[in-house]
Amino acid sequence: MIKAHSFHIPVMGIGYTIDTPLKVSQYGIDSVISLLDDILLERLRKMYSNKFEIPYNEITDKIADFRAKRITSYLNLINNLAEKKFEDLKNTISEKGDEIKEYFSMLPDTSAIKQEFIKRTAKYFNVNEIRNWMKDNLSMGSIDVNIMTKVDKDNYIKKEKLPVEYNDAHAALRGYANSNLRSSIILSAGMNPRLYAYLEQFEDFFPDENGDIKKKIVLKVSDYRSALIQGKFLAKKGLWVSEYRVESGLNCGGHAFATDGFLLGPILAEFRDNRKELIQSVQEILLPALSNKNRIVPKTNPALKITAQGGVGTAEEHQFLMDHYQLDSIGWGSPFLLVPEATAIDNSTINKLIDAKEDDLFLSDVSPLGIPFNSLRGNTKEFEKLSLIKKGRPGSTCPKKHAALNTEFTDKGICTASRQYQRLKLKELEKENLSPEEYKKEYDKIVEKSCICVGLGTSALLVNDLDTKTEGKGVSVCPGPNMAYFTKTMSLKEISDHIYGRLNVITRTDRPNMFVKELKIYIDYLKNRIEETKVSMTAKQEKYLLTFANNLKEGVNYYQNLFSDLKENFKDKKSGILNELNSGKKTLQSLYSEIKNLSIIK
Repeated sequence: MIKAHSFHIPVMGIGYTIDTPLKVSQYGIDSVISLLDDILLERLRKMYSNKFEIPYNEITDKIADFRAKRITSYLNLINNLAEKKFEDLKNTISEKGDEIKEYFSMLPDTSAIKQEFIKRTAKYFNVNEIRNWMKDNLSMGSIDVNIMTKVDKDNYIKKEKLPVEYNDAHAALRGYANSNLRSSIILSAGMNPRLYAYLEQFEDFFPDENGDIKKKIVLKVSDYRSALIQGKFLAKKGLWVSEYRVESGLNCGGHAFATDGFLLGPILAEFRDNRKELIQSVQEILLPALSNKNRIVPKTNPALKITAQGGVGTAEEHQFLMDHYQLDSIGWGSPFLLVPEATAIDNSTINKLIDAKEDDLFLSDVSPLGIPFNSLRGNTKEFEKLSLIKKGRPGSTCPKKHAALNTEFTDKGICTASRQYQRLKLKELEKENLSPEEYKKEYDKIVEKSCICVGLGTSALLVNDLDTKTEGKGVSVCPGPNMAYFTKTMSLKEISDHIYGRLNVITRTDRPNMFVKELKIYIDYLKNRIEETKVSMTAKQEKYLLTFANNLKEGVNYYQNLFSDLKENFKDKKSGILNELNSGKKTLQSLYSEIKNLSIIK
């Protein structure tokens, strides 16, 4: 089957794409479900079972291996329902073929399948003939899943610590592995060797003799070196990485994993230029490893995809990435938060996103994982947090404990956003006899952490009219900076038309090119890091900042050469882009000098 679309919908938050495959996969669109919150998945399974009159047996937390079983059951349900919708789409063709025409209308105009459909239906519409042709040629969108590899909390029965395979990420992996899905697992947030080794326990992750893999491994990476290291690590275990999903370090939604100043364009160029080397060097390890493990050695090498996401906002940018960097797909995340037809998002949050300007979308320190987190100013979860601080009771009750990873005060992990942790940390702070100014600064750092593992799933409860007594009604949302330029709700057809250049939904005329926007965000990030070191800069910090600035400067040089040489792309914006790049270069030169001066002062 040929892939229908050249875009995919990445995971967003915990709940925003929790049932997206059920809404879009019948149209051939790939999407991703987060496996973090098994409690939320179980509640949605109950809801959909009741809606479609499917027998439902609750999987309580008293059942052995309940987390994995909840995940398996939910994925099987979504897969079965999605497959039924896809079959219905192909089999319920009227004489006019309105239903199936909707499928084809969303495809890019260059799609070979779309052209063939138009050709076959131009003069007459033979229902049986078209139905048979579609069964052989139409593909359903993949129902993929995401695991944040480092969110792998230990679990206990009473006070007894369970074996590592019952850790959160391990159990989620097992839940997916035991499902009937034929799709991909996206592993994000860095390398977890113990979790990667656990993949070996499941047959579905290994290739058959034709190189086909039932459950494919996808790594979300920020640079080529990381991809090569992780790809080889897994290959030694006989596991092939089917896709490297390159994400912009800062021009994205959710957690932001900033690179050391490496920009997306040069990173993608390195993947493009070294693609054959990547395949060959990993295969050289994979094939002997499979042989040594007495496993099937495929006659045909497994396929490899390179995809990208983060900040893409126009059809021109989309197609440029596809063509210039020879990519297989582009991830469109934040704009889909304004497509209620595709994502689980409540009206109040949609309206806040519509009204959001650049300054309302910012990198925050609210994540208990200690990683910069994209936030929307004025989100309702933030109001909840501030209200508790005002009452003198900062911190969350931590009802789900997915991020309970800190062991600073306890043997058993607790979350830095929890009331328990913040109370203990504030007591410690009181003993330090700091000045009022210093105390306030440290106090704010402690209470800044917010319960995102609840807040990122609440919208899915609100939009489905499910009870939020345990979670509260506060919603966290984590759009990327690109969100500022999308200012109205869209249908699935409208966003598809926008992606493929048949429609422009962006009314603002001041949206910067995605590469320029990323550069500006990185420069702001560098400025903040310099500000943090002004009081006292160590040699290590100086080296880091200088390397960061140099890498950004090299990235600007790359973009200046790239856009200067372009003949057909970005014609009307080219001069503006080059001016922005030149301005960015001057700012970087100034920042480089500032870092040098700070090192002299110290």
